[in-house]
Amino acid sequence: MTHPNHIILYVEDAAQSARFYAQLLDKPAIEAMPTFALFLLDGGLKLGLWTRQAVIPAATPVGGSEIGFTLPDDAAVDATYARWTKLGLKILQTPQKVDFGYTFTAQDPDGHRLRAYHVFAD
Repeated sequence: MTHPNHIILYVEDAAQSARFYAQLLDKPAIEAMPTFALFLLDGGLKLGLWTRQAVIPAATPVGGSEIGFTLPDDAAVDATYARWTKLGLKILQTPQKVDFGYTFTAQDPDGHRLRAYHVFAD
């Protein structure tokens, strides 16, 4: 069986997106080239940022994906909201309770959604 270990987001400018994600994730890219950057996330998952115009075969437009950030409790959701707001992220949804838990949604410079959340216990 295969185990996915790498997610790639198509972006307009890999260098600009790498700076954004380095600040958001509070860690540097482990690889950085003019059209591609790679981050190693906790747990071993890799996040790649690839300039759309350099993708072969040609990629669809940027944006439209969502990355989830699971947090340990509601206070961590609020703290992340405060940090991301201070970083200047575009906020699409302020912190609120929904069916599955407590969440808010922001957006990266390419329109990818960033959802921070704490799942309610059953």
